[in-house]
Amino acid sequence: MDADKFQKAAGEMAKYITDYLENIRDKRVLPEVEPGYLRPLIPDSAPEDPESWQDIMKDIDRVIMPGVTHWHSPQFHAYFPTGNSYPCILADMLSDAIGCIGFSWIASPACTELEMVMMDWLGQLLGLPKEFLFSSGGKGGGVIQGTASEATLVALLSARARAVQRAQQKDPDLKAGDVIAKMVAYASDTAHSSVERAGLLAGVPVRLLPPDDMFALRGAALLKAIEEDLEKGNIPICVVGTLGATSACSFDNLAEIGREAQKHNLWFHVDAAYAGSALVCEEYRYLMKGIEFADSFNFNPHKWLLVQFDCSAMWVRNADQVVNAFCVEPLYLRHDQQGKMPDYRHWQIPLGRRFRSLKLWFVMRTYGRKKLQEHIRKQIGLAHEFEEYVKADPRFELFFPVTLGLVCFRIKGSNEVNEQLLKKINAGGVIHMVPSKMRDTYFLRFAVCSRFMESHDVTLAWEDVKAKAKLVLEQVKEDGALEAAMDNVTISKN
Repeated sequence: MDADKFQKAAGEMAKYITDYLENIRDKRVLPEVEPGYLRPLIPDSAPEDPESWQDIMKDIDRVIMPGVTHWHSPQFHAYFPTGNSYPCILADMLSDAIGCIGFSWIASPACTELEMVMMDWLGQLLGLPKEFLFSSGGKGGGVIQGTASEATLVALLSARARAVQRAQQKDPDLKAGDVIAKMVAYASDTAHSSVERAGLLAGVPVRLLPPDDMFALRGAALLKAIEEDLEKGNIPICVVGTLGATSACSFDNLAEIGREAQKHNLWFHVDAAYAGSALVCEEYRYLMKGIEFADSFNFNPHKWLLVQFDCSAMWVRNADQVVNAFCVEPLYLRHDQQGKMPDYRHWQIPLGRRFRSLKLWFVMRTYGRKKLQEHIRKQIGLAHEFEEYVKADPRFELFFPVTLGLVCFRIKGSNEVNEQLLKKINAGGVIHMVPSKMRDTYFLRFAVCSRFMESHDVTLAWEDVKAKAKLVLEQVKEDGALEAAMDNVTISKN
């Protein structure tokens, strides 16, 4: 494909993308294919000769689209949002064209320096403490990770390296492995599974602690666990606090956790993967009370801030402690300007990295602070519309208060009834949701996800939920009548 053919193909693809997104409401949100559907649709091996671009374009609809779950459909209400916007798509195109691997400043100075400025812009939009920003002149700064899972692992490995260094300063004869073997980290049992997984990868067990009645991890629970581990001779090194836990969008008490972390020299990492985007709105910043105690903070613009995956923003108070954990300096990666700017390979798990800051730059400039706030507030408002439908129907109940864009609800009754409700909803194909379960209570999660979503989509979703609930409850009534009749038959026979 030469330049002229590329320009033509790019125009065709841009039109295809635009048509897809602007008409996504008309597509069935969940595909109806069976596992293994794709292999029979394409040859068993790569072609010997070039194929035409026209044939490739045709196969998008024939091969790919039948198996796509349409995450940006206004009828998609599962998991949490995944970001999407036209300026971000354009930024990814440019990033792919430049194609740099920005592991060091010299590998592409613009890649590093734009990321530094964008992380400061973004931190300011959220109202983060200035100590997290490059512009503060201190040791803090930000980095774009691939996912919040990577950010948690980076924080835990940094905490591990810091704890080893401190232990060996007290006793130079200690071996790192002996110190690591005694380490322990903490999180709420409502924290994302990636926290526990980070512990597995880092070789540091994560104790999952019981939250309070509002599913918030509190300082007293953390203190009790720390004292227990100190009594056993263990070394507490890290605690992860969550803002907007996946199951029900609950919020840990950062202030209480942070104070205990500070008293006992624990690294305090805050995971705000979903909820962090709401902090662009001043009225939601109360949720991060206690952030001043944090050593690191992370959220995903690629969830809710109109930025495509992958773009997970992480800030650290002292970047030296991260660099010390990851610094390996082979000769072929050194350069004459070292030390004057960050070499981001020392801030992350992989060596290579894409030019991801272009996405933030394009989106923040295209929308501006006010439009980003408008987007968040609108989506939260839509969640409250659905909440009002739930509250007005005596058959239903809210499982957890609605704070942001997630409504956790259920039919009043057994877990089994709610399981049947979700199966019918997803099988119907009008909307798509996923469940959660906390303290043995099964409930449905209605997440406001698509940037295309409007009030009439909320109404459509609620009407579908009501229709499926009617079918489920009628079946429950029939099954109950049948069971009662069978009991009567058994009694009469006896």
